Amino acid sequence: MSKEIKQKNKTDAVNTKENKSFKNNKNGKTKKNSVKNQKKGNEFKSTKQKNVRSEGKKSVDGKKRQEKKMTKQTKKTNSYQKSSKSSNYSRITPPASNIPVKISFLGGINEVGKNMTCYEYEKSMIVVDCGLAFPESDQLGVDFVIPDFTFVERNKDILKGIIITHGHEDHIGALCYLLKKVNVPVYATLLTAGLIRGKLSEHKLDHEVEINVVKAGDEVNLGDFSVEFIKVNHSIPDAVALAIKCAAGTVIQTGDFKIDTSPIDGGIIDLSRFAELGNEGVLCLLSDSTNAEQPGYSQSESKVGETFRSLFTRAGDRRIIIATFASNIHRVQQIIDIAVQTGRKVALSGRSLENVVAIASELGYVNIPDGTLIGIDEIKKYSDDRLVIVTTGSQGEPMSALSRMASGNHRKVSISFNDCVIISARPIPGNEKTVYRVINDLLRLGADVIYEKMYDVHVSGHACQEELKLMLSLVKPKYFIPVHGEQKHLRYHARIAESVGMDYNNILITDNGYEVSLSNKNMSVSGTVAHGKVYVDGYGVGDVGTRVMKERQHLGQDGIIIITATIDGASGELLSGPEVLSKGFVYVKEAELLMKEAVALSMHVIDSFPPYSYDINAMNNKLKDEISRLMYERTKRSPMILPVLMRV
Repeated sequence: MSKEIKQKNKTDAVNTKENKSFKNNKNGKTKKNSVKNQKKGNEFKSTKQKNVRSEGKKSVDGKKRQEKKMTKQTKKTNSYQKSSKSSNYSRITPPASNIPVKISFLGGINEVGKNMTCYEYEKSMIVVDCGLAFPESDQLGVDFVIPDFTFVERNKDILKGIIITHGHEDHIGALCYLLKKVNVPVYATLLTAGLIRGKLSEHKLDHEVEINVVKAGDEVNLGDFSVEFIKVNHSIPDAVALAIKCAAGTVIQTGDFKIDTSPIDGGIIDLSRFAELGNEGVLCLLSDSTNAEQPGYSQSESKVGETFRSLFTRAGDRRIIIATFASNIHRVQQIIDIAVQTGRKVALSGRSLENVVAIASELGYVNIPDGTLIGIDEIKKYSDDRLVIVTTGSQGEPMSALSRMASGNHRKVSISFNDCVIISARPIPGNEKTVYRVINDLLRLGADVIYEKMYDVHVSGHACQEELKLMLSLVKPKYFIPVHGEQKHLRYHARIAESVGMDYNNILITDNGYEVSLSNKNMSVSGTVAHGKVYVDGYGVGDVGTRVMKERQHLGQDGIIIITATIDGASGELLSGPEVLSKGFVYVKEAELLMKEAVALSMHVIDSFPPYSYDINAMNNKLKDEISRLMYERTKRSPMILPVLMRV
């Protein structure tokens, strides 16, 4: 059951002035945060402050105040606004206080993943989601990337809780790292809570953190906030949107969502509740922008099941291997159902997939008939026509089960001409090259590979344009902030908002690290907060910084030259060496002349320092400079130079 915290009663309402500017990090000059209306093609500037008109007037007659009444203002017509709908966006219930609610973004803006948002009102703060992002191609050796928690740590005294919208890694993957720094209650639905507990157990935090299980329709009080959970559809069960309420007004954060009228679990998004909140008055909407470029509606997850049935028939007596996201419980359930119908056993490959299915099965989200699931070690006992292998690696991750199969390094599964491989996922932006490399490797091994562009083997869990329009029309927010996407997604979503009648002055495209203040009077960027990327490499968290990353990139591009020599500690006289070693730069046997030149030059540099008055640091620096110059002159490359001088 969720933990109820009584909301504090505020006795004094403090009128705060609108922050009209913030400092530009590069030149310190003040920039206005306004969005300019252009005659053709409205442009939205991230970090631009909005000039918002007052929505309501209050009249006083003598000592007695008359009842408040909202008056509709006539909006100026522009190329994107529909005058017939503009009145819907000007109606909002006046808040009890003019003190703004502040929203700070630590991740999820202008990027895919690493979602984390902070809400602050008076002396209370809550955090929504705490996810990770997968490393980019130039982030060598990094396992994943998490947000910088400095801002949350500084405000831990007023932090009331962490609310999670659903169980995907980009929303819960960094949670354990945050809970090591600030131990506060966590609120999540049943399946999400189960996945979080599994992660807490891995980090040995399972007995130290309070997990409160909630369900759609529940409302919890957290200091000056109350948070209502609203049912939505997504590619994982138990996803919810949030209605975050305080005296400043109601903010709706959709989380990841789609509108699926025939979902696998039978639970349809609660559109009626969104409409009710819209009628009550919504201050701001933060909505998922991932599929804002995609026209129409997203397809139902049940469509994938129909495709799987036809592909199972087409596979005939071949073995079937299906790669999908570990957390896509609905898809795994459909695979199991069709495997049972066709007389096949199901084996799981990939630790994350095994863990998620075990948790989902225990909590009743997956129904696996007895005798259907077998261990990956048992696949040799069954003929190919009786097997389905479900695996991770749909994004081409180098160490995933599918990538190891494609490279021939999987200890249990060897790809052959009798395999039908189905990649049931769409590449996340940035992963296209790695995914297609895996596909090509599988094809070289003789497998028949089926992926999204060939058949409907994947549907998105994110709303497309018509669904986004419907959400905006139901909620009727006064202000709108598109979230969860790259810049192009955010801009498309902003245009969609205008197309249904929102005033462009009430739309803000922001960025990570910015604090947005919202009240009934205005929306503005009121400042910045500490934010950034923290690299996780093995057990190391944050010890790989920008400098280390640049060194790794340097090593990866040009290799390294190591110069070793032994000198007299007193006189600086060369006793042995120097020796020159090359790693990742040139093959020594094919570059003997270059190596001899490097040895001779190193000897000359060491001998150039006067006896008994040499500086070891100066000697190291000169060796670096001279050897670097030689290598660039001969090869037009600049390897890393590492002198190792031992004094005896």
